[in-house]
Amino acid sequence: MTKTVLTFGDSNTYGTPPATARGENRRFGPETRWPAILQDILSPDWAVIEEGLPGRTTCLADPVMGPHMDGQIGLRIALESHGPIDLLVIMLGTNDVQLHHQSSPDQIVGGLARLLAIARSEPYQTRHGGFDILLICPPPVLEQGIYRDTLMGARAKSLALAPLVAGLAAHWGIPFLDAGAHISSSQIDGIHFDAQDHLTLGKAIAAKISAL
Repeated sequence: MTKTVLTFGDSNTYGTPPATARGENRRFGPETRWPAILQDILSPDWAVIEEGLPGRTTCLADPVMGPHMDGQIGLRIALESHGPIDLLVIMLGTNDVQLHHQSSPDQIVGGLARLLAIARSEPYQTRHGGFDILLICPPPVLEQGIYRDTLMGARAKSLALAPLVAGLAAHWGIPFLDAGAHISSSQIDGIHFDAQDHLTLGKAIAAKISAL
C-alpha cells in the first residue's frame, strides 16, 4: 500500500530559485524541486504532497506578507485538507531569522515546538490514523543579496539552530535531519537553494525516510 508524506515548509519547499530582484514570483519546475525529486526516488511506495509557502514562519505573522504566514495556521489547514498522511516533514525557520521578527534561536525552536504540538495532538493524529514526523533544520542563511536588509544578524542565529532543533527532535523522539550538513544557501540571495542543492537535499531526505 502506498504511503503519503506531506512536506510542509516555506519558499525552499515551494521551490523558489535564488532571486536577483524583489517581486519575482518564480518557481523551479517539478523536475527540480526537492519534494518532486523525493517523489521520484521513493515512488511507487510513497506519494508526496508539496505544501510550501514563500514567507512562511514557524508561528509568526509577517508585517508585509500577512498573518497567514504563521505556520500554525498553515499546518492546521494542510492537515485538514490532505490525508490520510503517514509522515509529516517540517522544514521551517529560515524566515524567522529576519530582523523584523526579532526572534532568538530559542524562540524559533519554540515555534517549531508549537507545530509539533499541533501535529502530535490527539485530533490530528486520530484524523489521519496516526502519522510520524521528520523535523529538518534548514541550512544557515547568508547576509547578502537582495534580502540583505532584512537579514541583519540572521547568520549567527541560523548557525545556532541545528543543535537546538536536533535537541528538540530528540526530546520529542522524532527523526531529525540537518539540511546544512548536505547543502548551503545560495550565494546569490543568501536564502534559497539552487537546482543542484534541491537534488542533493531530495536524495538526503529520501535516504532518511527509507531508513525510518
